[in-house]
Amino acid sequence: MPDDLPLHALLSQVLVSFTIEFDNEVEHRMPHRTTSHGRSGGSGPWLVSLAMWQNCLFHLTDDRITVGELGRRARTPTNLDGMRRWGYVTLEPREGASATSQPGPSWTMRPTGAGRRARDLGRQVLGEVEERWNDRFDREAIGALRGALWDVADRFEVELPDTLPILAYGLRNRGPEPAVPRSPGREDPSRLSLPALLSRVLLSLAIDFERSSRLPIAVAADLVRVLDAEPIRVRDLRRLAGISKEAVAMALRALEETNLAEVAPDPGGSRFKVASLTGRGRTARTRARRHASRVEEEWRHRFGAPAMDALRTSLDPLVEGSPGPLLEGLRPYPDGWRAKSPIETLPQFPMVLHRGGFPDGA
Repeated sequence: MPDDLPLHALLSQVLVSFTIEFDNEVEHRMPHRTTSHGRSGGSGPWLVSLAMWQNCLFHLTDDRITVGELGRRARTPTNLDGMRRWGYVTLEPREGASATSQPGPSWTMRPTGAGRRARDLGRQVLGEVEERWNDRFDREAIGALRGALWDVADRFEVELPDTLPILAYGLRNRGPEPAVPRSPGREDPSRLSLPALLSRVLLSLAIDFERSSRLPIAVAADLVRVLDAEPIRVRDLRRLAGISKEAVAMALRALEETNLAEVAPDPGGSRFKVASLTGRGRTARTRARRHASRVEEEWRHRFGAPAMDALRTSLDPLVEGSPGPLLEGLRPYPDGWRAKSPIETLPQFPMVLHRGGFPDGA
């Protein structure tokens, strides 16, 4: 229930739900290709998620811009090599640079024809899904959520991106580099999408958590949360944590390397591997829970109890219940790749990976 969930979990489940609904709609309308599910609608780019629109496509015009300018607009890195390889952009080196060198800030880029179609469709679908939410949850309730998010986000001291960044080494979040100071009251919140507002608040919360935590919030909130001393089949972790098997594998590897978890053959004799927390891992889980509570309490002092209460109150109705209203909007189209893997659980922190930016690491 929402009262039991930390703030990062409430924000995350709302953001992930909106993202998957956006992704399903774009997938249904846009010709694309996937690794495991072939092509849909003829020739098209490789399918990616909303994060790749927000950290790349939405900031591109039909004319060329430099890679450095994209970074300034998006305020977070994109997967340049992926966006080129997947068919969304073209990249050209600066004069005199080798075409085989790593793209740098002076390289130029622009969307391909498929990239322009994806960019324009994404903008359209983003507005449509937000309007669906106004109808589904009540326009006044979504307005209250937007207002509560903005009341906090407008007091941030640096400019943050409109998306969660692709998780860096160790599955940690990264803020904008360089950090650009911002002035409260100079931005029009009506021009920001709901996922942009959610992302800014969630990213700031994650940065504050990770500033004094060795355990990344994504690993703590998703995988460590569901692991314990008793072994759990690795194949079941995807369902329990709400993240993809690839994300589970990456998080487990990070936990094994730091002696917080161990993976072993099933002592019951099945062919499946099992995972469990070590003694250090259980201590780290307890510390992470306490640390999340401390960060929330610090935010109550920083932003004021009324603002934090309003934020939680506006999120609670969207998350409460079983299976909850969020899941009602996540029924995929029959031809969508998620139709074969229906959503049962929403993660308590998005796993945005370089693989395409999907919020569950798919």
